[in-house]
Amino acid sequence: MRRSPALWVALALLVAGCSPFGSLRRPVVQPAPAPLPTEIRQELPIADATHRFQVAAGQDVVGTVQSTVASREDTLPDIARRFNVGYEEIVRANPGVDPWLPGEGREITLPTQFVLPDAPREGLVINVAAMRLYYYPSRRKGEPVTVITHPIGIGKVGWATPEGETKVVSRKKDPFWIPPVSVRQEHLKDGDELPPKVAPGPDNPLGRHLFRLEWPSYLIHGTNKPYGVGMRSSHGCIRLYPEDVELLFDSLPIGTKVRVVNQPYMLGWRGEALYVQAYGPLEDDKRNWQHGPRSLRKKAAITKSPLWKRIAAQDAQIDWDRAWQASQKPRGVPVPVTRAHAADVDSVLAIAPHVRNALPRGATWDGNEDQYAGEAAFRELQAESEKPAAGGGQR
Repeated sequence: MRRSPALWVALALLVAGCSPFGSLRRPVVQPAPAPLPTEIRQELPIADATHRFQVAAGQDVVGTVQSTVASREDTLPDIARRFNVGYEEIVRANPGVDPWLPGEGREITLPTQFVLPDAPREGLVINVAAMRLYYYPSRRKGEPVTVITHPIGIGKVGWATPEGETKVVSRKKDPFWIPPVSVRQEHLKDGDELPPKVAPGPDNPLGRHLFRLEWPSYLIHGTNKPYGVGMRSSHGCIRLYPEDVELLFDSLPIGTKVRVVNQPYMLGWRGEALYVQAYGPLEDDKRNWQHGPRSLRKKAAITKSPLWKRIAAQDAQIDWDRAWQASQKPRGVPVPVTRAHAADVDSVLAIAPHVRNALPRGATWDGNEDQYAGEAAFRELQAESEKPAAGGGQR
């Protein structure tokens, strides 16, 4: 379903008056450049899929930062879903770009390079600070490590997604949703009486697929609001794009380990260069991040992980001041911080390959607009994001 420019103008005016997303920070918008000729845009190469990678031995960085060009009818959420990134990811990577009217011809950074979390590469690893999931399928000895990564929505402030270790205990297709008492009470305060049970269908916030965790009341599931993926929009559960959770549903074994970590500054090696990927701490992260990635430096002296042992061995070659600078304006774009390879975000983006604004080869999404983000849906998500906490789980 194609949306007219006039409709998006109306929605942009609505957003300007009352943002529908609790985690959305409206940027200072910069004017769009003159559009590239259509023939040039059509000659750009099609990107490869941005969700599945092989991990070379001794490496912690996968994917490539890319750029594309917005069309007249695009929004940043449109482009984000096309390239399998989340809302906050694409907004963070494109400061000064209006999320709802980026403008025809606007160059859009695609944050499709990822420093892998500092965690065992097995099962599911979820980094809430990055709002991203990493799945490491089981493999035979000697086979390369594969990682499958997708953007996620997490618990809003006051309904934080828990951290720690758990496992997948069951799965369900076309589930009923039974709203927890805490969620029903929250809605009732606003005059919205939820039914005791919601049948499968377009009104079910769990979407069509879910995994139950060993943690009571917390799920990994799809959503009937794909535009909320990549935001703090749930009551503690982990939301994925419908197409992504469907892929996991068909491949993720029951019993899979799940580790939820909170790593706002990711460090990892690519070749001989150490990279920093800065997301910034979540609003309710109480740890002291005054020194950004430098706050993690002491880990090198006490941890036995391969990552930090290598960092300790090459500490003198790392420009920690540059790592700190990268954290001051988090863009979610990995930058090298070893002295022999150091670069800033602008330098990284200057050599990023340009790709066509079209579905990548092997993309998880087929481009079908199965959900319409109209005014009512915007207002509903805004209300969900701004309600005070009363409990957690199951949404």
